[in-house]
Amino acid sequence: MDQKKTGQFLKTLRNEKGITQEQLAKKFNVSNRSVSRWETGTNLPDISLLVEIADFYDVDVREIIDGERKSEMMDKETKEVAEKMAAYAGNEKSNLLRGVQTAGIAGIAVTLIALILQIVSYDLDAPDLRRSTAILTTFLAFVAMSVLTLYVTGLLKKLSKHRKLVIAVRVTTIVLLALVTHVILVGALVIATAGFVIGTAKKVVVNDAGQYNTYIHNGKTMASEYGMGEDPIFDVLPETISVKPDEFQLFYYNPWDPQYIIYMTLDYGDRYDQEIKRLEGIGIDEYEGIYTVTGEPAGYDIVAMNADGYNGFVYAMVPENSDGNTKITYVAIVFCNYILDVDVRDYLPEKYLLQGFDASDDNPYRKQMAG
Repeated sequence: MDQKKTGQFLKTLRNEKGITQEQLAKKFNVSNRSVSRWETGTNLPDISLLVEIADFYDVDVREIIDGERKSEMMDKETKEVAEKMAAYAGNEKSNLLRGVQTAGIAGIAVTLIALILQIVSYDLDAPDLRRSTAILTTFLAFVAMSVLTLYVTGLLKKLSKHRKLVIAVRVTTIVLLALVTHVILVGALVIATAGFVIGTAKKVVVNDAGQYNTYIHNGKTMASEYGMGEDPIFDVLPETISVKPDEFQLFYYNPWDPQYIIYMTLDYGDRYDQEIKRLEGIGIDEYEGIYTVTGEPAGYDIVAMNADGYNGFVYAMVPENSDGNTKITYVAIVFCNYILDVDVRDYLPEKYLLQGFDASDDNPYRKQMAG
């Protein structure tokens, strides 16, 4: 069989009809490129189309195959054989694509369910770039599976003939894509803003007790930033600031929400009993279990405790068996959102830390409260 001869014959027949390759392609629902490849002999029409093309050009199938006109016409029996062959080829093709159709329908169902679940559980008040990207990816997968399934089942050709329906589908797809993209951009903007704020936030470490009021009782204070900031435990300082602390350090950091880690030890001398009485009057909140705390710092007795499941701890303590002791240590670990953005041990001696305390990013207490 001479494919180039057959292709030239097909081109001659088309020219005799006075139609373009584009018009012929529309007639048989194929691409312009397919028609071009037929006529150059690169490829030949599927056998399922061969009879239709022969009828369209008013020639018999053997003439197309041979690439020239014959004086005799294909008889009825030969034509029937060709039609049966075309039907057989169609059945073979249908069987081959049935698996693809089934997979396509299953894929549409799965991606649609995944898309709905992701959208329903999405928190618009707290955009998340990773989740937004996952929603967009799922949406694109849903569109791709839908188009593939429609193509395989042959419905895409039928639907493409309805211009209004095609426009409606395009508009709907664009709108949905725009909404998902909007969510992603908002999430990216929030994350970028947070990154900028965190990147420019400074960690302040103060060792001069004379600056205590700057961070605790005036300006940017625990009193203004937290309800528990006006803590009676630390109200001791304005009255005793003239007493030089044996040790003092204040850590302040505000990457997004303000955080304090403070420790201070004062020697009260003959005023010790007076201060102990004041602290005991404040009392001790139940604190074990909060941020996985299991007990007071080893070697110390807590005499006053303000514990909060959201904001942290403020407490005062004295050494165990403190007969003759006149020193009191005050500690504050104050933050919010169940996370401390730094390692508390970098700014607070281990001996002053509540046993079991954990406010890291993946701390169990946070997971418990979120659940």
